[in-house]
Amino acid sequence: MIKNIIFDFGDIFINLDKKAPQRELQKLGVPGVSDQLIAVAHQYEKGLMSTQEFTNFFSSQFGVSVLELVFAWNSILLNFPRNRFSFLKELYNSKKYRLFLLSNTNDLHISWIQNNWGLKQYMEFKNCFEQFYLSHEINLRKPDNKIYELALNENNLIAEETLFIDDLKENTAAAEAMGIHTWNLKPHQEDVTQLFIKKQHLF
Repeated sequence: MIKNIIFDFGDIFINLDKKAPQRELQKLGVPGVSDQLIAVAHQYEKGLMSTQEFTNFFSSQFGVSVLELVFAWNSILLNFPRNRFSFLKELYNSKKYRLFLLSNTNDLHISWIQNNWGLKQYMEFKNCFEQFYLSHEINLRKPDNKIYELALNENNLIAEETLFIDDLKENTAAAEAMGIHTWNLKPHQEDVTQLFIKKQHLF
């Protein structure tokens, strides 16, 4: 029986346009995704590179200004459907499960969300979770095993009693290998509000 639910953030709660940053960066003269760009993005997601170092990289390498980069980088972030927020609050208020958030994200994205939602709504969302794990704050990112070990060990969670919901197969596969139940949610085809329909056999 599931006692703990760990949620991803992007395309689980907030909608994403994952192709938008590359599209916007190409308009600014940044070539397609390279191994170097992926490495820089991962370093930034893990909090091993500051926002200033991140923006300086694009400025020095491609002549992109801070404002241009921030706009392009945050173009991935779309809306947060109210029905998902309502679903989360109902789940939290039921007190039936321990709820956690585990997200690969970065300072620029979180700052945008706080400004776009307003701090009151952001804190209302955050407070629904017992732990709010953001990759850039804990220096770990999915699908590294250590990030799942942290969530399990720090909160005394039993893998077999835990469900992890994420839209990326590589992330759910890593959690599954550790004995955690998973839902590899398919954006635009499934919705987190369907949890107890899609995964009713676990509850």
